[in-house]
Amino acid sequence: MDFEFEGPVIEWRGPAPYYFVRIPEDESDDIKFAAKGLEYWGQVPVTVRIHDTEFTTALFPKDGVYLLPLRDKVRKEAGIDLGEELTVALDVGRT
Repeated sequence: MDFEFEGPVIEWRGPAPYYFVRIPEDESDDIKFAAKGLEYWGQVPVTVRIHDTEFTTALFPKDGVYLLPLRDKVRKEAGIDLGEELTVALDVGRT
């Protein structure tokens, strides 16, 4: 995987709650550089591994960093809880 970092699981409330991993600023900057030409509407396609669970998604830009969305299926499969500090590995682009 191209990048590895640790980040907290956060909740973004809306009509329905959404869960994300907040990617640290330094790694967000590196991902933005690596994703030049791959992003669409500011989102970056990625392949992610958390614990033994691997999935594809797109990072969302928010306040100068990226947020990694965690679908319910992924959270349940990987046993992820709100507030947990996760180690995340990711590749930029689709495989």
